[in-house]
Amino acid sequence: MTLKDISNAPDWIMWVAFVILALMSIVLLTGRGAGLIAGYNTASKSEKSKYDEKKLCRVTGAGMSVITVLVLVMAIWEEIMPAVFAYIFLAITLIDCVVMIVLMNTVCKR
Repeated sequence: MTLKDISNAPDWIMWVAFVILALMSIVLLTGRGAGLIAGYNTASKSEKSKYDEKKLCRVTGAGMSVITVLVLVMAIWEEIMPAVFAYIFLAITLIDCVVMIVLMNTVCKR
């Protein structure tokens, strides 16, 4: 059983998701796009001053890039990738999110 067998959505949806994630990753990796980070865009000025905005954007962009690459791999090799890769994708994404949260709260603080 492959990913194609368990997928009910059209193929173009994966490509649209990839393009959106890639654009967001590029914006964040350039150190801009702090408004895309949940929680930071609604924080008060005193709370925002505790974080280095460029580092925060770059850490978030790097974490999002990992997810973007996984979506690209799934889109390209959907027809031959085993269905178990959906669980691998989920596990890597969860680990990536935990690592991003830890780095945001340690490395990105001033």
